[in-house]
Amino acid sequence: MKKALLYFFWFVLVQFFLSWIVYAAWMLATGSSADDVMRTFGGGNPDAITAPMLVTASAVSSAAVTALFVWRKFAVVSPAYLRTRQWGVFFWCAVAALGTLIPSAWLQGLLPDMTDMKSETFKMILGNDYGYFTLCLLAPFVEELVFRGAILRALLGSFSRHWAAIAISAAIFALVHANPVQMPHALLVGLLLGWMYYRTGSILPGVAVHWVNNTAAYVVYMLMPQTADMELVDIFGGNPNNVVLAVVFSLFILIPGIYQLNLRMKKG
Repeated sequence: MKKALLYFFWFVLVQFFLSWIVYAAWMLATGSSADDVMRTFGGGNPDAITAPMLVTASAVSSAAVTALFVWRKFAVVSPAYLRTRQWGVFFWCAVAALGTLIPSAWLQGLLPDMTDMKSETFKMILGNDYGYFTLCLLAPFVEELVFRGAILRALLGSFSRHWAAIAISAAIFALVHANPVQMPHALLVGLLLGWMYYRTGSILPGVAVHWVNNTAAYVVYMLMPQTADMELVDIFGGNPNNVVLAVVFSLFILIPGIYQLNLRMKKG
């Protein structure tokens, strides 16, 4: 348990400080004063942080986290699972990921209204030319490396019941998003990702799910940016019956996906 908390601490520390180092260096290089930097750091000037700054900070911090966790052997990076050529697992990972999207949004709609603290940040990243690289390629790999490859691996060594370790890692994964509106989906997906890591011993199936999940969000935003500020029922024309049909259709995707993964997944 101590190792898992240590890995979590290092992830947050590196992400936070390197992001702000990038912001400060960028602002000073473009003519802002030290007072402007400190005011932005204190939250008094949020408009000073631009999309290129966000994307650059994410890329730098992701690279640093990867380097740290690989160098210190907090997580093991190996192509062993790819050598097993379990391509069917990756296919059903994509199917299951797509099947989670609408049911998760529907369940979220049943909960009390939650604050969306990062809506504008995500819009800025998604609207940037390099947003896909950051959100859909870097983030899935780094987060799986940390939360499954390091934190869950450590928890599995501390708990005799694997579901306890998976549940704790999923809760940590939800909390690290630091955005109430994202937490329910992150918790549910975290349980799925944790189960997949336990079954395979590899982060790669989780990376596939994570990539499909983030890519779907990216594609929807690119094609219909107005949906970013809409409720699920509004997206389906304001008709609750359409939402129910969409949820049922998604379950016909999700359930076979999980069933097939349960049949096919094995250690690399």
